[in-house]
Amino acid sequence: MAEKATLSIEWLSGCSGCEVGIVDLHEKLLTVLEEIDLKRIPILMDTKEYIAADIGLITGSVRTEHDLEAAKKMREACKAIIAFGTCAVFGGPHSASYAHTNSELLDNAYRQNPSTNTKDAPEEVPQLLEQALPLNAVIDVDLFMPGCPPHAAYIFEGLMALIRGREPKIGRHTVCYNCKRVMKKTETSEIQSMGSPTTDHETCFLSQGMLCFGSVTLDRCLAPCPSAGTPCFSCGGPSESVILEPQKDVRSEVSARMAHLTKISEEAIIQEIESQAKTHFAYAMASPVFRQKPTFLLKKWMQQSAPARNED
Repeated sequence: MAEKATLSIEWLSGCSGCEVGIVDLHEKLLTVLEEIDLKRIPILMDTKEYIAADIGLITGSVRTEHDLEAAKKMREACKAIIAFGTCAVFGGPHSASYAHTNSELLDNAYRQNPSTNTKDAPEEVPQLLEQALPLNAVIDVDLFMPGCPPHAAYIFEGLMALIRGREPKIGRHTVCYNCKRVMKKTETSEIQSMGSPTTDHETCFLSQGMLCFGSVTLDRCLAPCPSAGTPCFSCGGPSESVILEPQKDVRSEVSARMAHLTKISEEAIIQEIESQAKTHFAYAMASPVFRQKPTFLLKKWMQQSAPARNED
């Protein structure tokens, strides 16, 4: 019998949802464990050491000094590193640190929060870095597996491909690929709230005037949100074309499609996206994919929308 590959798992700043995603393999987890010897997994094992392993799987973003140290130790201990989940690949929701300073975030969480009893942040927790970082900003990464969390089918295929030394059989399509809704021309003339009730379960959200980012989001989920009646909010991170092509912009791509399908102008759609940019770019604004695009002016958009928020 061939010797099993060894796997070490570490979580940085995250919610443990990616670890739950691994458990969602269900009976396929037994197949994985037939070929993997699990050496370290904080959610199950009280192991503090960074044990040498063939594969290192890291979840969460690099948000604290502890995260930075842990990521470097995993890189030293493991032959190959997987950035697992959107937080590790793009920075995840902790990307809010790109829009606000640590002082502003701590003010809202502790000093000016009526639900807390302290005027200062806890001293015993690791110090925050200036902003959240994707994993490959601090160490070399061998395989990227975005998703919030990645669907079990992608997890299984990615792990088995790595173990067996072959290319993963994972497509590069967007969320729209697995969405059953149909794009069609409509008479819709106003943008609808993403939370607006709809009884049309067969028509594309864009055709109904609702912002949906499935067409600019990498599919690592099999489109459960549109199937359940919720527009895609891009938790899987940007599509390959947005990542690789400098001229591709999420706002222009989505607005062009919605304007083509409705009677809403591209300018109105872009303005709507910009007014809620922290929501629409929440999962990847810490990534250079967006920060290095000359069209990504998040802080300017925040300033423009501030008066409207204050009036509310």
